[in-house]
Amino acid sequence: MKKYINNNLVDLTAEEKIIREEEKKIYQEFKQNMKNLEQDAETKKASGKQKLLDLGLTEEEVKALIGV
Repeated sequence: MKKYINNNLVDLTAEEKIIREEEKKIYQEFKQNMKNLEQDAETKKASGKQKLLDLGLTEEEVKALIGV
């Protein structure tokens, strides 16, 4: 891997390479966690909508309540 210092492209040190790899891992974990949170929110939204329908509300009433 390389980096720019004063407009010159130079190799990373061994320590910098380790740091970069750890940063990549952290970013990938963060990205996966965000994806999981989004999926969880969608699942809960669908579940809530279905529960309202099961209580006897019409599709139009549910849409008016939660905008789905």
